[in-house]
Amino acid sequence: MSFLHKHKIRVGVIYGGKSGEHEVSLASAASVVGELDRDRYEVVPIGIDKTGRWFLNRLGEVYSPKSHLLKVKEKSSEILAIPQIETNGESSCAHLFDVAFPIMHGPLYEDGSIQGIFELANVPYVGAGILASAIAMDKELTKRLIKAANIPTPDYLSFDKKYWDFNKGLCANSCAEQLGFPVFIKPARLGSSVGINKANDRNELSHFIETAFQYDTKVIIEKAVNARELEIGVLENTIYGREPLVSVIGEVCVSSSYEFYSYDAKYHDEGLRLLIPAELEKEQAHELEEIAKHAFQLLGCEGFARIDFFLDKNTGKILFNELNTIPGFTQMSMFPKVWMASGMTYSGILSHLIELALQRHQRNTSIKRDWIR
Repeated sequence: MSFLHKHKIRVGVIYGGKSGEHEVSLASAASVVGELDRDRYEVVPIGIDKTGRWFLNRLGEVYSPKSHLLKVKEKSSEILAIPQIETNGESSCAHLFDVAFPIMHGPLYEDGSIQGIFELANVPYVGAGILASAIAMDKELTKRLIKAANIPTPDYLSFDKKYWDFNKGLCANSCAEQLGFPVFIKPARLGSSVGINKANDRNELSHFIETAFQYDTKVIIEKAVNARELEIGVLENTIYGREPLVSVIGEVCVSSSYEFYSYDAKYHDEGLRLLIPAELEKEQAHELEEIAKHAFQLLGCEGFARIDFFLDKNTGKILFNELNTIPGFTQMSMFPKVWMASGMTYSGILSHLIELALQRHQRNTSIKRDWIR
């Protein structure tokens, strides 16, 4: 059943935010706004500034087809982050838009927090729900579930700041003995490669762990693998109950100026190449597709995700890296590119996601919640 009605659906594109990935969100949101089908949708831009204030904007004031960033117009009408409930029982957000399209990255926006706001307000929204968002945002928790499902992933250790502060020597010894060098140190709950560094010895290890704790209270230390970096897009099927759809596979090729796919390499490497489709043997591609579908369902994902893998150059083994529930959506981002290479248009991807959001909301509102009398 299609949910694309005769009247235009008001899509609340929510962007910006307090996280360190604010500017990435502005770029993704500009692409989304530019590609939403104006015959089907009315765009309602809601920008969140770096202090966390929400602003209801006029589209013409924040968007230009020539701009690569969507502005947060701070002189627009400020609204509350948590919707107030009207006397007719509908939330104030429901009067602003029919479906929310959050296109933000990092803590508060990918970890289930903003998804909880939409659930409380009874507003349909694009993407994964609260639980899957929270799990996928935590790299260590994700790896625990992935390993329990016998999906290969690089060896790793993880600990929180309070344990590190009182056991630095023990932690460093464990990393050196169990993982060896080099290793990657990552904040456990951030995206866009923020705060990630590669340590080649114990001195660098301790230094980069301290650096990672500037961004999160939990870190993950992962054994480095000499590998190709592969990424695949996953879309929930609009036929409820059918297995998810997978895109062709893309490969990230960082220029020799960068040692790994860091934040700078991701957004400033002029030599960065995305090879779509990646050159893979048929059996390798099939294995990646099956693992991607399994991981998407294992974590309870809905809507869409980009799943990143390593292909070990020495052994040919496929290793799960991470799952991103709100991947970058710029014209140059891997997620839209692999789906366009798979035969979808950018606007078609957006329509698919909006239809999924409306379908889920209809299913959820049919659930009985008045069991306590």
